[in-house]
Amino acid sequence: MKNLFALSIIFLFVSTTSIYSQQENKVVDDIVKEAYGNSQLKTLAHELMDDIGPRLVGTPQMQQAHDWAVAKFKSWNIEAENQQWGEWKGWERGITHIDMVHPRLQTLNGTQLAWNPGTSSKGVTAELVVLPEVKSAAEFKKWLPTVKGKFVMIAMKQETGRPDYNWEEWATPESFQKMKDLRTEQRKAWKANMNKIGYTKRSIVEVLENAGAAGIVDSYWSKGFGANKIFGARTKKIPTVDIELEDYTMLYRMVEHGDKPKIHVVAKSKDLGMVPTFNTIAEIKGTEKPEEYVILSAHFDSWDGGTGATDNGTGTLVMMEAMRILKKLYPNPKRTIIAGLWGSEEQGLNGSLAYVEDHPEIVNNIQAVFNQDNGTGRVVRINGAGFLHSYDYISRWLKAVPDTVSKHIETTFPGWPSSGGSDNASFVMAGAPAFSLSSLSWSYWNYTWHTNRDTYDKIIFDDVQNNVILTAVMAYMASEDDTSTSRERIVLPIDEKTGEPKEWPTPRTPQRKGGM
Repeated sequence: MKNLFALSIIFLFVSTTSIYSQQENKVVDDIVKEAYGNSQLKTLAHELMDDIGPRLVGTPQMQQAHDWAVAKFKSWNIEAENQQWGEWKGWERGITHIDMVHPRLQTLNGTQLAWNPGTSSKGVTAELVVLPEVKSAAEFKKWLPTVKGKFVMIAMKQETGRPDYNWEEWATPESFQKMKDLRTEQRKAWKANMNKIGYTKRSIVEVLENAGAAGIVDSYWSKGFGANKIFGARTKKIPTVDIELEDYTMLYRMVEHGDKPKIHVVAKSKDLGMVPTFNTIAEIKGTEKPEEYVILSAHFDSWDGGTGATDNGTGTLVMMEAMRILKKLYPNPKRTIIAGLWGSEEQGLNGSLAYVEDHPEIVNNIQAVFNQDNGTGRVVRINGAGFLHSYDYISRWLKAVPDTVSKHIETTFPGWPSSGGSDNASFVMAGAPAFSLSSLSWSYWNYTWHTNRDTYDKIIFDDVQNNVILTAVMAYMASEDDTSTSRERIVLPIDEKTGEPKEWPTPRTPQRKGGM
């Protein structure tokens, strides 16, 4: 009888486990089928990147994107809303024309920088000058009045517009080394001259504006063919434009050779005053543990040199498509699943920091945060973010992920706590288990990160689809897990510089009124 009873218990356990495993496998199988057979990624990408475009905080396009996302979630029967967390300088980019008008005519590749005052419809025409080589700050001060009524070029002239990999492929080793040595000396000389001038590249802008410059011309080369990084302007009254390397160095050479080049700039941007800023929050309510949360995280804003496709349009697509699939195939999750599309990440994680600060009741009950930010590539790295027992639950969840996806992923446990870089850090700083889904580069840093080349055509949809499956399955497993995740942290090592133990990153205060 005892043996019969024991066998019955074993049979019941095996049967229950088998049924659960079958149910689990069916949901995962269905997620994979939906992701491949009914993908909405290209439609979402077109509507977001092509139709709406870049999503600079404070712009009408950012607001349009928030409203579009809420409508899209609701079309999938997912509750969603825009939650205001602050205000930002409102600004709308208009048409930018930059033309060389002397010594010959040529339309130049470039754009006005963000939050910069516009010109009149007639624009501004002026001669170009470069920063002088000086022996002292006094000599620079003596030169300064000569900038009145002129465009001042503030970036160093690059020796070459070819990326290093192109040199390495085609040049002789001696030629490649010669170029690198020349560039190193050039950078040293530029830095030494700026020290003599007495200003940094940032601080000199205000000085030039106050001296009566007609405008500022910059060129932040991204070390790739045709790629420049596009950020914000620092002038208050005069136009600031970034001109792509190929045209910028041409103009610089003209100045050096005494050609006295002139450019005509029309920049029809608008100052819109202060405008509200939002996070878009979507929610699938949990049924058994509704007060515990799995969060799918991506920042929604971008810079506006391109259309914000890989930073972070692709991360946004992953989280939205994963939510669509989960709502369709897993409509009654054990825990509440939230998608957070954060505003103003690019200016310091402001949207997610505000969410963490405003919602301690959620942050204190997070099961896991999955954040994706760094480009269009398939996810290849996950680390435990410094949580001592992260191996136990992340490894358990990853086992359910199809091998076609998980085989690419390297894991590191317990990992290291993030203190910045992307929105997972906002949650880690508050002690919540938040994990970065880190992807392959696809030349992200040089070609699409914050550049004029970050556009729809750079998206690798096979890899984004891979990430949708990973995110949806991980969210499903985290929601269904019988145990709550441990928040126990690793003991951080000694800081070699101070001799004291390193400390867990502490929560930061968001900038809730920005761009002033």
